[in-house]
Amino acid sequence: MEAWLAYLILGAVAGVLAGLLGIGGGLLIVPVLVWLYTHQGMDAAVITHLAIGTSLATIVPTAIASARAHHAHGAVRWDLVWRLAPGVVFGALAGATLAEFLGSEILRRVFGVFEIALALYMLIGVRPKPQRPLPGAASLSAGGGVIGLVSSLLGIGGGTLTVPYLVWFNVAVRQAIGTASAVGLPIALAGAAGFMIHGWQAQGLPAWSAGYIHGPALAGIAIASFLTAPIGARLTHRLPVPLVRRLFALLLMGLGVKMLV
Repeated sequence: MEAWLAYLILGAVAGVLAGLLGIGGGLLIVPVLVWLYTHQGMDAAVITHLAIGTSLATIVPTAIASARAHHAHGAVRWDLVWRLAPGVVFGALAGATLAEFLGSEILRRVFGVFEIALALYMLIGVRPKPQRPLPGAASLSAGGGVIGLVSSLLGIGGGTLTVPYLVWFNVAVRQAIGTASAVGLPIALAGAAGFMIHGWQAQGLPAWSAGYIHGPALAGIAIASFLTAPIGARLTHRLPVPLVRRLFALLLMGLGVKMLV
């Protein structure tokens, strides 16, 4: 019961953040799941992969709910979603494959370094100058490939990279957030499928796991995040998003240090 309650609370918070910032929730879900799995006594060799694979699976319903809410506000550029989708799917599958060749310890440290670097970026408040026109479909798909690979490797929804990427090409911030929420769906689907396939024969997995996807955590987080993601999307149009981003950056800093030590 304690584990189920923890999964539900984690999902509720991740859902709000996904809708509010377009981040997919994985930046929070992965380190918290690593901590929970460690305290539950799971095999250390599979903990990080299990946390990342499960995180990607939970992003599927979150992305659907968040994208629907942003679409209702007219904030999703579907023309960009379709052009980014081929690249992010290929990249997400490649990221899941790359993760299979990295040990759990190395993967955990890579994630920690990424979170700390992202936290510093968010605290400094550097923003790409929106001075460039949108590139062609091939260039967008290539950019989507990089976004998909990194996002799948780390178990995040892609908004962390998609938002600044689109803003750099002169897309309005709120539209970039809404579009990133929709792009998170193909990333999550392809990445989760990759982690499930690569982990199917892994040793030391807990009960009710399908490869590197942990069923109980997936159910608890997905249910709660699906219900709360629309709340976050609505708050995007009401709260001072820059302030929320800086507060979230401080949380990421702490989680990144925790992953490293």
